[in-house]
Amino acid sequence: MEWARFVKGLEYLKEALSLRRDVALNRSTCCHGMLSGTLPLLLEIVADALRGMLALLERIQDWNGTLKGDLAFVNNWKYFSNDPSSHHGQLTTTGPYAGDLTASRTGDKLRTRYSHLLPLRGSPPVNLWASDCNRVIETARFFSKGFFGGDWASKAKLHVIAETSDLGADTLTPGETCLRYLIDVDHGHDNGARQLVKFRSTYLPSISSRLQKKNPGIVFSNEEIFSMQELCGFEILVRGKSPWCDVFTHDEWLSFEYARDVIHYYRSGPGNPYGPAIGWLWLNATAELLKNGPNSGKLFFSFVHDGDVVPMLAALDIFNSSERLPTTHLSSSRTWRTSQVVPMGGRVIFERLSCQFHKPLTMDDKRAQYPFRGEEFTEPEEFVRININDGIVALPTCSSGPGSSCPLEEFLGLVRDRGTQIGDFREICGLGPDAASRITFLHQ
Repeated sequence: MEWARFVKGLEYLKEALSLRRDVALNRSTCCHGMLSGTLPLLLEIVADALRGMLALLERIQDWNGTLKGDLAFVNNWKYFSNDPSSHHGQLTTTGPYAGDLTASRTGDKLRTRYSHLLPLRGSPPVNLWASDCNRVIETARFFSKGFFGGDWASKAKLHVIAETSDLGADTLTPGETCLRYLIDVDHGHDNGARQLVKFRSTYLPSISSRLQKKNPGIVFSNEEIFSMQELCGFEILVRGKSPWCDVFTHDEWLSFEYARDVIHYYRSGPGNPYGPAIGWLWLNATAELLKNGPNSGKLFFSFVHDGDVVPMLAALDIFNSSERLPTTHLSSSRTWRTSQVVPMGGRVIFERLSCQFHKPLTMDDKRAQYPFRGEEFTEPEEFVRININDGIVALPTCSSGPGSSCPLEEFLGLVRDRGTQIGDFREICGLGPDAASRITFLHQ
């Protein structure tokens, strides 16, 4: 068994995505007028998780016994990094799922899809933005090489935005500036980890008991079993496969998937009271760009952490449901699935579409314009379509446009109303009136 990136997918709308042509949808002709996207960095070795893995492996080594059964392979298994202290927290560079390779391939894929939006020769460089973390910056560079070509530095300019706590709302990483979110033990950032611990206790003890039957000399804690499951995914990123994946059953992997859903949902997603306020900043800035249209620029790319994309989706209210994720059992009917929302190499793209609709002609119309000049179309109308990880996802309350897009004015109204419902970022986060109230740097 190899690592499954996701077990069950979202029910994506199966509409065609544009390649090097306009898109014909519902007897309309649409073309992309502009594109705004955020690419979370999920191609990295996460330090906290790997510290737990190293602690597990050190304990096994100190035990000095021989593992049997499903864990027998560990006796001869070697860790996938020969220099963990320098590799942890960095972009992966080996294997078929390497971070640098995946970022470059993503750039190439989007270049093919949106080639008609590329700047003409001699145009000013396209501004790009990345939060100030080495692996995020490297992801932006590899993506740019795929999207703009090997000479990308002459076609684009990468701006690094600090991740410091003094920027208020004018940041790509508002989770670092929202003071109350950071210090609120019950409802802030740490709530995700606390809810994760609750759910893990519902399925990990039985795994520990199963492994102990073949290895009575060592008892693994919930944290150590969870680290084993994480080892499967991380080793696949580096080596392309992992024997750790075979240790667990299909149902145990379903529980692991749900555990990852729980931590993101309650850390900064729909289950966290601060999440929507944190995410609305980038959403609102993007809505303003879409409102202004191609005159403000045709391409906008932001590179951030997964923890910065999750709040934006919470603000958009696109994967929410009336039921909060329970921690006493797995909810199979949930709409929030981290493996689909922010998978490895995930991305969220907002497309502004300009569409002309077909005007049916009667025989009298055709005689009146003799000789017949062909079909006629309406004046262009503007729509917003949301592409999440190569799937078109409709807004729950606005999908009347071509390809389940949302009319631009309705989309702007939704974002505006959502901002009113969420409240002021500075007030929610406990920041003073002198703190920045919005993002100002997203412009060409």
